[in-house]
Amino acid sequence: MIKHRVILYQALIIVLLSQVLSSCSFCSRQDVDLSQELIVPDSVIQNSTPQVSKAITDQMMQNISSPVETAALIKGLKIPFNKNFLASTKQADWFNTNFEKAFALGLYGCDLGYLNMYEKTSFVVDYISVIKRLADDIQVGQFFDFSTLKRLATNNENLDSLILISQQSFNRIDTYLSETNRSMLSAVIVTGVWVEGAYLSSRVAQISNHPKIRETIGEQKVILNFLLALLKVYDNDPSMAKLITDFEPIKKLYDQVHITYELGEPEMIEENGVVTFKQTDKQVIEMDDELYNKLITNIQELRSNLLKL
Repeated sequence: MIKHRVILYQALIIVLLSQVLSSCSFCSRQDVDLSQELIVPDSVIQNSTPQVSKAITDQMMQNISSPVETAALIKGLKIPFNKNFLASTKQADWFNTNFEKAFALGLYGCDLGYLNMYEKTSFVVDYISVIKRLADDIQVGQFFDFSTLKRLATNNENLDSLILISQQSFNRIDTYLSETNRSMLSAVIVTGVWVEGAYLSSRVAQISNHPKIRETIGEQKVILNFLLALLKVYDNDPSMAKLITDFEPIKKLYDQVHITYELGEPEMIEENGVVTFKQTDKQVIEMDDELYNKLITNIQELRSNLLKL
C-alpha cells in the first residue's frame, strides 16, 4: 500500500520543498483518484473558533509531504543555490499580527532548511534570529533551543541531530498551541511552510525540465486539498477567511490536474543480507504544459501576495 510520508512541523530547520513521494494507505484498487477535495463534517465546524484535536491534525499532516526527499532530489539535479529564491529577513518586520507571524514562522523555517541543505552558513544566523523573534512574539520561543540549533547549523554538524531537535520543538509547539486554544496558529505555520516550499519548487521548475520536478508541482494538488480542508475548519476567523480566499485561484487550477495511482506487484529485494519487499505502485499525474506553466506562475503570485510584495 502506498503511504503519504509524514510532515510534522520539522521544516523550521530541515528543508520543506513540498513533495509527496507518495501514496495512500486507503487506496486499494487501480486508477483510484485520490485528488478530490476533502470534506470536513459540519459537526467539526462551530460558530466560535474551533480547536481541532491533535489526532485530527496529525491525520491531516500525515497526508502532507516529507521535505527530506525533495531536498535530496533538488541537490541531485545539480540545481545551484540561489539566494534570490528566499524571502529577505528584512521582510519579517512586515508581519504584525500573531496570525501573520505564524505564517512567517513557517515560511522562514522552510528557507532556513534550504540554506542548511546547501550549507550556506554565512546566511544561517540571520534566519535563525528572525525565527527566534517570530517564535517569541507568538509565545512559543521557549520550545526552541536556539543556541544548539545555531551551533549545529553554523558548524555543519550532525544533520540528524538538527532534524531531531526541530521535530521535538515543533511537536511541543503543536501540543502547546492546542492546550492554549490556539491550534489555528499550527495550521497557519504549516501554511507558511507549504507556500514557501511550493514556491521554491516552482523556481526550480523554471530552470529544470526534469520529470520529477514536474511531478512535484502536480502532486501539490493532493497536499493543497488536505491543507485547505484543515484551514476551512477555522474560516469563521476573518484572517483565515481571507487566506482561504487567496488560495481560490490556485485551487481552481489544481482542480484541472488529474492524479491516479496504479497498484504494482511487490518486488523482493535483498539489502545487507535481509530480504524485504518493495512496492512498485505508480503515480500518474495528468496536466498539459499550459496548465503546468499556469501553476508555476500562480504559485509565485500567491507567495508574492502573502509576502505583501
